[in-house]
Amino acid sequence: MGRGKIVIRRIDNSTSRQVTFSKRRSGLMKKAKELSILCDAEVGLIIFSSTGKLYDFSNSSLRSVTERYKKIKQEQYHLLNPATSEIKLWQREATSLGQQLQYLQARHRCLLGEELTCLSITDLQNLETQLDMSLKSESTLNDEIKELDRQGSLIQRKNMELHKNLSLVRKENTELQKEVYRQDSVTSDAHRVEHDVHVITALGLSQPKYQNESTLQNMMKFG
Repeated sequence: MGRGKIVIRRIDNSTSRQVTFSKRRSGLMKKAKELSILCDAEVGLIIFSSTGKLYDFSNSSLRSVTERYKKIKQEQYHLLNPATSEIKLWQREATSLGQQLQYLQARHRCLLGEELTCLSITDLQNLETQLDMSLKSESTLNDEIKELDRQGSLIQRKNMELHKNLSLVRKENTELQKEVYRQDSVTSDAHRVEHDVHVITALGLSQPKYQNESTLQNMMKFG
């Protein structure tokens, strides 16, 4: 005997309704799985029971299936109602940005320590770690500043010593130049005196010759 035709309406008996739900749900999921395998289709199935219990099936990822479904529905709606869809798109965008702004403001207040009730234990631990790292970085920075100050003081002292040494060298150089000039002057005077002596000597030796020649000429003149 074949099964009689079942009237499609709500089953009043709760037990029968639950049994029928379990059987039909298993069959529906089986068909969805067969459809995805046989036809290489991306299938996503979501079922809520009368008690609010969730049953789902997906051959890939239910999240990706729902996101793809929403995107395609939005594109179809935009094609059918371009003006209205654009307004709603901007409204959703504004709402999303407003929510993000509120979240960031609340997060900022939490990080500043104004409202710590919104932070979880993990967030508090992360905040504590960040504070420890900041304190360590500040301590390291202070040590580096002190070391730089110490090196700067050493460099300044060395610079002063170099300036002092440079002044001494310049002073010694000036004295050496004066001594050289003095020696050059003495040497020049000695050379000048020696030259004058030679000239005088030459004149003294040559004078009698001139006198003898003059006398000889006079004797020859007077016969």
